[in-house]
Amino acid sequence: MENTSRHIFHIHGITGMLIATVLLLSILAALTFLGLVAQQSVADKPYTLDTQSIQANSYDNKNHRKLVVGE
Repeated sequence: MENTSRHIFHIHGITGMLIATVLLLSILAALTFLGLVAQQSVADKPYTLDTQSIQANSYDNKNHRKLVVGE
């Protein structure tokens, strides 16, 4: 039995390839945009570090960071 329903512009042909390409490029653009927004929001909020009270190899070092707000 021969397959007589072959068409180049069906979902399994060029159209499907173009849909997949546009979908992947739009996902890439969205993730790139969200990554840039996240980097910009973090770059505007630096933190200070109290170097006098830090001990070597201590888990409590994370408590010495302070977020600088309004500078």
